[in-house]
Amino acid sequence: MRLFMSRFQVTLLLNLLLLGFSSAAETQQRNDQLAAADERRSIPIPLVRLSGEVELDGVVDEVAWEEIEPLPFFMWGPVHGGELTEETEVRIGYDDQHIYMSGRMYDSDPDGIRLNTFYRDQFSGDDLLSIMIDSYNDYETAVWFVTNPGGARQDRTMSNDAEFSFGGGPFGGVMNADWNSHWDVATSRNEEGWFAEFRIPFSTLGFDVVDDEVTMGIIVYRFIARKFERHLYPAIGQEWGGFGFAKPSQSQRVTLRGVTPSKPVYVTPYVLGGLTQVPVLQTPPDVPESAWGSREMKTREPGIDLKYSPSSNLAVDLTVNTDFAQVEADVQQINLTRFPLFFPEKRQFFQERASTFDFSTGGFSNRLFFSRRIGLEAGEIIPIYGGARLVGRVGGLDFGFLNMQTRSHGGSGGENVGVLRLKQQVLNPYSSVGGMLTTKVGAVGENNVAYGLDTELKLFGDQWLTVKWAQTFDEVIDEENILDAGLLLTRFERRIDRGFSFNVNYGRVGRDYLPRLGFQDRRDFSLFGGEVQYLSFMSPSSKLNSISLSAGSWNFFRVADGTAESRTIKPTLAFEFKNSGRVSVDTESTFESVRVPFPVAQLTIDPGEYWFQTVNMNWSLPRSGIFRGDLRVSAGGFYGGRRVGGSLSPTWNLSKNLELGAGYEVNRLEFAEDAITTQLARLRVDIALNTHLFLSTLAQYNTVLDRMSVNARFRYLFREGTDLWIAYNEGFNGERNNGLGPSLPLSAGRSIMVKYSHTLIW
Repeated sequence: MRLFMSRFQVTLLLNLLLLGFSSAAETQQRNDQLAAADERRSIPIPLVRLSGEVELDGVVDEVAWEEIEPLPFFMWGPVHGGELTEETEVRIGYDDQHIYMSGRMYDSDPDGIRLNTFYRDQFSGDDLLSIMIDSYNDYETAVWFVTNPGGARQDRTMSNDAEFSFGGGPFGGVMNADWNSHWDVATSRNEEGWFAEFRIPFSTLGFDVVDDEVTMGIIVYRFIARKFERHLYPAIGQEWGGFGFAKPSQSQRVTLRGVTPSKPVYVTPYVLGGLTQVPVLQTPPDVPESAWGSREMKTREPGIDLKYSPSSNLAVDLTVNTDFAQVEADVQQINLTRFPLFFPEKRQFFQERASTFDFSTGGFSNRLFFSRRIGLEAGEIIPIYGGARLVGRVGGLDFGFLNMQTRSHGGSGGENVGVLRLKQQVLNPYSSVGGMLTTKVGAVGENNVAYGLDTELKLFGDQWLTVKWAQTFDEVIDEENILDAGLLLTRFERRIDRGFSFNVNYGRVGRDYLPRLGFQDRRDFSLFGGEVQYLSFMSPSSKLNSISLSAGSWNFFRVADGTAESRTIKPTLAFEFKNSGRVSVDTESTFESVRVPFPVAQLTIDPGEYWFQTVNMNWSLPRSGIFRGDLRVSAGGFYGGRRVGGSLSPTWNLSKNLELGAGYEVNRLEFAEDAITTQLARLRVDIALNTHLFLSTLAQYNTVLDRMSVNARFRYLFREGTDLWIAYNEGFNGERNNGLGPSLPLSAGRSIMVKYSHTLIW
């Protein structure tokens, strides 16, 4: 095994060297631009107060705009630092209550402008204009507002300075695309290009006022989809990685004076009605054909949400009789491991400043607080009486408080859950220390308290140190000592995406550590691991943007006897193209010591020690194409047997009104005495007649469960905060004759819900 790995790494290294690097002459001018930009970014630039009113119609013809200098743009890609091929004029101003931005996106080929969707919060390979605002000037978080030529809106949040590491997975803890807020945009088109006007209320942003002055960070970009060309302000280096254009720490500092925002109160009452039908086995049945009946449950209930910002740096949210009937269904997964699956939070109430409550404890999913523990149990909805959340920032201190009360359910009493998070900026704008406290009280046998302390320090240059400690106290666990009930993680790393980078990790999680309001996929282990990478950016004439060679190793040991439980060694060679396409190949050597049998699909993995190797290939099509998607294939060993698998996830925009998305995953598992093929298929149909009327349907079929599910959601968005939702869910049984009794009914249960909410603003 060691010989195989050594030859593989040598081959990858030779390939890397033969492909070449950018010449010094080609990069000197770009480096000079970036050095000058680095100096300018940290020096606040005053924004211009608008001299007159702006009519939000997307035409950009007001005199007030002409009195503001357009931003100087820099090409982020496809040729970093290259010449812009189209003219872009973007101006930013403000008044007492709003930030305004106008854009004139001229185009020499107006027929080539991409408008692929009207759907809210969906990137479909469109042309875009975007502004990201680090409103609290914390160099770590930002809110992000985007529009396309049709006026379709996207809004999201960015946290952890866009660093997808130490628990920040894509669309997980770092970028949150499920956040929505109150803001407006209008667009127009003509033979010269397309145009846009943004209006963003200060009450949506939140900020600190010091001596009548507000300092924020901004990043603005225009995206030309057919060329994969991104015009960026300010100029930012490539060394920050693929999301370097969205790093709050690299934004241009700007100042505003005399800002006196209003303090609106948003009150959103809702009414919900619906019907749920659940199949019930009748006892005794009259005849076999009528063995299954149906139990109907009608829903008629109101609720209300309230949002208020008593000051510019504080937001209070209250909710009564909370309901999330309109939330889309989870994308199903097939578990080929012995650890629990993780599903992201999609409920809107938990999205506001969600990054304030982040406390990652390693990996993609582990965390001290996981909001899906509130109101959900094994996928079943637990009614919520209501709750309150308070988030804000004062003098470099981020704080968040959350408390919610659930109703009695399933024979158990209701429970109260609470979360307190504090995080103080120290030493420099990039470093912090913090703490978290979570409580779960009232649940029989599950009362639980957890606390955590963490620090993230930028030591020098690109070197960072992260240390986290957490401990839990649980009603049913007799904790022997602080280590057995605790978690310790440390990480030292060089954060950069140019040249050499690395991370080194140590962790220990005790057997009694149990955060019932968090997520922890395994316990009772110590961890040693890390990764190294060398990345080279290619010359402007190359079709490749970068080539990287990396290798990682993760080693888990049992605390009790120090024996190895899991080991992974994984070298990877990756090619990224200037059109954003990406190809990577890796070989993964895995060791697993299994002492307790566990199920995989419909098979059982027996106790034993297993070494096996897998080769994986991933291919991602350009993200800006009308047809785009990912292809993944893998083959190798699997717990003493063999596995061949693959997945395909294409997306196709047939028009600006219709988008089709599909997914198919298959795995063939073969052992000496048994074999199985697992399949998971899904089809998504998104219809958007305009920016107000949407229909989304998701159908999924899972061969392990032998069940198909359908989730359809109709939405009429009257205006931001005022919606009509109709949600339909139904499951269908596949193999109905299970040999254990009467044949299962075709329907495994269905529901239809209608929800209307209307926001009142004072």
